[in-house]
Amino acid sequence: MAPQDRLTLDRVETPAATPDLLRVEGLSVAYGDNQVVTDVGFGLRRGESLALIGESGSGKSTIARAVLRLLPRGLGRATGRVEFDGHDVLSLSERRFRPLRGRRIGFVPQDPGNSLNPVRTIGAQAREAAALLGELNPAERKDLILETFAQVGLDDPRRVHDSYPHQLSGGMLQRVLIGLTVLPRPALIVADEPTSALDVTIQKRILDLLSRLRQDLDISLLLITHDLAIAAERADSLVVLKDGVVQEAGATAVVFSAPTSEYARKLHGDVPALNPDRYRHLRDRVRESGPPKIEVSGVTKTFTVEGRALTAVDDVSFVVEPGTTHALVGESGSGKTTTIRLLLGLEEPDSGSIKVAGEEVTGRSHASLRSIRRHLQLVYQNPFTSLDPKWTVKRLVGESLDRFGVGTRQERAERVRAALDSVGLGAHLLSRRPAALSGGQRQRVALARSLVLRPDVIVLDEPTSALDVSVQAGIVEVLLSLQAELGLTYVFVSHDLALVRQLAHTVSVVHRGRVVEGGPVATVFDNPRQPYTRALVESIPAPRPTVANGAS
Repeated sequence: MAPQDRLTLDRVETPAATPDLLRVEGLSVAYGDNQVVTDVGFGLRRGESLALIGESGSGKSTIARAVLRLLPRGLGRATGRVEFDGHDVLSLSERRFRPLRGRRIGFVPQDPGNSLNPVRTIGAQAREAAALLGELNPAERKDLILETFAQVGLDDPRRVHDSYPHQLSGGMLQRVLIGLTVLPRPALIVADEPTSALDVTIQKRILDLLSRLRQDLDISLLLITHDLAIAAERADSLVVLKDGVVQEAGATAVVFSAPTSEYARKLHGDVPALNPDRYRHLRDRVRESGPPKIEVSGVTKTFTVEGRALTAVDDVSFVVEPGTTHALVGESGSGKTTTIRLLLGLEEPDSGSIKVAGEEVTGRSHASLRSIRRHLQLVYQNPFTSLDPKWTVKRLVGESLDRFGVGTRQERAERVRAALDSVGLGAHLLSRRPAALSGGQRQRVALARSLVLRPDVIVLDEPTSALDVSVQAGIVEVLLSLQAELGLTYVFVSHDLALVRQLAHTVSVVHRGRVVEGGPVATVFDNPRQPYTRALVESIPAPRPTVANGAS
């Protein structure tokens, strides 16, 4: 029996006029005296998908945990009604609800790395899910596990079965979690940001898989996401949340074609995939003239891993003109990070040449690189880990001025304030530490740190990947405004191609250490020549045609 046959045996054709499988009415959740969800209601029919969308702190995951009865015991208190297949979930005892969780309601958590036991094989953990079926003997359970792994797109199910989590990639682990979730044939899957840590192509495969399983098995999907482009593409209906309160709800086509709430309109406007030309007026301002700011020519870098040579960067070349943004895009492991480490002088290439503002970077001592680094700064991916938690904003931003001995104490203090002002932060934050800042404020502080030395070139390594879409939009506008005002040159590393289309002028597509395609962003993205580039571009989430047309 083929895997897909085994998985679709129990599918039941459901009449169109069916009651909601999941119905939430007047749901409120409080942690102690802090109410985080207020009077939320929605319905989800069998075989359909509904997305809960909103920024961090909007209450999305709290609602999911209430549905799953996973609120912290003794801390979280839910009131209202959560009805699943005729059962009032909130009124059931834990003993009576436990048979529903896992068997009838499946859960795909956000981070597969933290959701699987690192000291047990995948097969051992899968047998726990298969045991929920009850009637199968051990041999039948293993057969079903392997068939399910094949169904969710794992190419070598036996190897996966015998592997430990650390031996599999992030995309494979997420497929494993989905496989474990569908093994007991649930009626509902709750997926909490199931693709947030994945490359765009793997993200598309995971979402395609969830959509196919939903159709084949008549499973309902409750999708929690902050990515409105994914919601527009994948969900039948939406619930838009802000501070635990529903701002707008309805069919996806209606909400996205004509949002009625100010908050929903703002979120819609902030999504790169839905607004590719939003920043054209800033991006296309007159650029600086003169020789290239960056010239990377035939650069190669090889590492030795477990006795084998691994070529991380293979004959890479690109040029960045002054006052422009050049993007490096590709999946994890493509060589993007190694390339920027070479550009920054943190690694030495085996061959090739790298010039910044006409000065050769390669072959220089650490001391001689100092003069280049005054003009070449880096903004790291994660502001939560790149800022010393013990330092104040004043010390964080002013550190490089102190190290290079720039000006007097008063002049340095003035430059720190000016740098903060340029990224939209006030002087009242100078005495705060990172813990007292929001994620967007932290990343603006990181940007101010890079600007305070007044560099010519800034390398941006996934600078918005850890931020909500509205915070990301604010950072992008700051970056482009500063570029237009100061003539800055950016190297932008990202796996978010929709954001690259908004921000960058030129792009290099990197695959397995090689540049497979490059040129103006519009040319490369609109008419990709290489299959790998086409796969990346086709993975950008896009609204369904009915959404774009306003049909329901």
